Amino acid sequence: MAEQPASVTADALVRKAMDNWRGLSSYSQMTMTVHRPDWERSTTMSAWSQGDDQSLVRVTAPKRDVGNGTLLNGKNMWTYSPKVNRIIKIPSSMMNQSWMGSDFSNRDVSKATDILDHYDHVLSQTETKDAHTYYTITSTPHEDAPVVWGKEVITVRDDFVMTRHEFWDQDNQLVKVMQAQQVTMMDDKPVANKIRMGRVDQPDEWTLIETHTIDFDIDIPGNLFTLSNLRNPRD
Repeated sequence: MAEQPASVTADALVRKAMDNWRGLSSYSQMTMTVHRPDWERSTTMSAWSQGDDQSLVRVTAPKRDVGNGTLLNGKNMWTYSPKVNRIIKIPSSMMNQSWMGSDFSNRDVSKATDILDHYDHVLSQTETKDAHTYYTITSTPHEDAPVVWGKEVITVRDDFVMTRHEFWDQDNQLVKVMQAQQVTMMDDKPVANKIRMGRVDQPDEWTLIETHTIDFDIDIPGNLFTLSNLRNPRD
């Protein structure tokens, strides 16, 4: 079992889970598989993150999608398609829209951490299984928060790996769930390297993101999270 946190609070658990997810900075290579009842497709990607509000995701395969990218810098998000050579700013109203036809939203893929700023967190359950303690936190948005969910419920393991993330609508109905299917050590850190997202009302439709490599706390070039680099990669 991992060392139990000295002071277990809901706010601290959410913060630690976000830090575990992103690190101070990171670079990763991933494959995203979108599954539907009559078809399936896979996309490989490279991704960089720094702090709470900077990330870049770039498609590296298949050939027809190479160069497609998504940039988050502060509260702003853009996408780029080399086919039309155009950068499009994503309005806040579309942050929860599907990313590249997957079950992950623009916000999910950018690893946005607005749950830290716009929600109140309550520790609602603690249980021990598989030699770990699991903490379930119910996060309710502030009344004026710019979010669409009525609440989010996350489960964090005692090594700060987020193993489950539920998204509930304003009518208190569970809409979609992100579940860690595998946790392994990567770059000397426990990582949920296989995560699956799916809607509750469409069990035959889901998206799996598998992380193949990840490096944490790396040096990030100063120009990485820029519109210029989104269009003309120099990483």
